Amino acid sequence: MKPGRFAVCQITSTDDRARNRRVASELVRRAAGHGAQVVCLPEMWPFIGPEHDKVAGAESLEGPSMSAMRDLAQELGIWLFPGSFAERADDPTRVFNTATALAPDGGLRGVYRKLHLFDVDVPNGAVFTESDTVQAGDQAVVVDTPFGRMGMSICYDVRFPMLYQSLRDAGADVILVPSAFTALTGKEHWELLIRARAVENQVYVVAAEQWGQHNAARRSHGHSMIVDPWGHIVAQCSEQEGVASTVTDPAYLAKVRQQVPCHGHKRPFEAPSLV
Repeated sequence: MKPGRFAVCQITSTDDRARNRRVASELVRRAAGHGAQVVCLPEMWPFIGPEHDKVAGAESLEGPSMSAMRDLAQELGIWLFPGSFAERADDPTRVFNTATALAPDGGLRGVYRKLHLFDVDVPNGAVFTESDTVQAGDQAVVVDTPFGRMGMSICYDVRFPMLYQSLRDAGADVILVPSAFTALTGKEHWELLIRARAVENQVYVVAAEQWGQHNAARRSHGHSMIVDPWGHIVAQCSEQEGVASTVTDPAYLAKVRQQVPCHGHKRPFEAPSLV
């Protein structure tokens, strides 16, 4: 792992696919112009709108959204993690929520399909059932890059510590969390969860988030951030579309792990029994 400038891009995606692609490309270019070598977009950046339109407009890994991002990674010579998009599945009524890793040559280096689906009834009475239109993936993914091994996750995954522990066990130095956290849950849990995953796994967590009002029914929390292995927020977006970046420090990462070697202190144990 060598030092690298990481950037998170924060966008307010809508049902206007052309506008989303234009803004996402502009933000990636801005990040690269500031020296970012690794650039991350949020969850579902190409489209947030009616569920039936999401399914109808699902793309393949060779579709227009991914093709545009491949070209951009190659043009700018960066590692690009373009959030996630609705990937066509075998079931025509559902899609995968898919994140990818693109190398500076535009090559596809990793594909992760969201494991945990957002089926919840939040306190204000809103009900979200992602599983109605999304098919869950079944594999954790870590991508090797010159700037460290990148563990991949998406949004709701952040509530499942065992996934993040498995990514660390597989050698992750950085864990990516492209997200579209709701405004309500984000206000209470976003920063708490991102920092907790960084501290307990002693990794950098790079969390690019949607922000603002997508439509009449949906609003995202924003506050895209990068958190270091000690739990410090070292870069954060303000409440608007934009970019935030920081340089990762492999020596600091190693120091944190050496000073508090909790990863090496893990012990096997039997499952609890009710007594």
